[in-house]
Amino acid sequence: MQISVMITTHNRLSDLRQTLSVLEKLDPAPIEILITADACSDGTVEYLQKHFATAKLTINEPGRGSVASRDAMLRRAIGELVLSLDDDSYPEQTDALSRVAKLFEERPQLAVAHFPQRTNEYPETLSKTDFGAPCLTRSFANSAACFRRSVYLQLPGFEPCFFHMYEEPDYSLQCFANGYEVYFAPIITIRHHYSKMSRNWIRVHQQHCRNELWSTLMRCPFPYAPAIICYRILSQFRVASKQGLGWILQEPVWWWQALKGVPYSLSKAKPCSWASYRQWLRLPSRI
Repeated sequence: MQISVMITTHNRLSDLRQTLSVLEKLDPAPIEILITADACSDGTVEYLQKHFATAKLTINEPGRGSVASRDAMLRRAIGELVLSLDDDSYPEQTDALSRVAKLFEERPQLAVAHFPQRTNEYPETLSKTDFGAPCLTRSFANSAACFRRSVYLQLPGFEPCFFHMYEEPDYSLQCFANGYEVYFAPIITIRHHYSKMSRNWIRVHQQHCRNELWSTLMRCPFPYAPAIICYRILSQFRVASKQGLGWILQEPVWWWQALKGVPYSLSKAKPCSWASYRQWLRLPSRI
């Protein structure tokens, strides 16, 4: 099965260079590498045009966000499988693509496979060798996942209005509700350097919360959705309260953002059955 690789990047040229140098050593090689430079102002575009002209480059000006960028790349990729990476993550095994292709051949209902990460965010993983048993999950990380493109094109896919955050559990629910698998597979490992550049943690929290609420409106059936929304708001408030008064005072920011998006979310609503939603909630989160 032919495999494309997709990467979205925003002002992390040094990380991207390292990732591309590793991808050039993969055997077999991907049939294409798609890169979206999302509002980059650090020389990323110029570097790619000069030193990596074989990549299929998209330039977003102004930025459209990682979610819309990945959605667009998945739709125009030519591989049946699309390996999703961050600009600071890459496979550790040179034969990673052949291992991944074999897994998808063995599991015809597999929509997304995701893989363990050795990451600076969690230093204990850097020397870890046992990442646990394979299992179905309710989410995954786009920095270490592979998609079956034909399935993606059948479903709503990533919601571009999310901009950044929460597209993974939202898409996982779509897959589960339609009989497809999201599967943790420790057949390869991904080295994720997890750059702290361009990260604002309060903003990340707010985007996650806002998009989680919008996803609930789109996917959770009534009359259950209001109760789930109240639970999510309270849960996220508890998360913010653990970070201190500064975070608590900024919680209304995402409440207002979420409220403004309610009409759009309801217009895009494609709720699944309550049985599917409840079963999805009971799956383990991404590993």
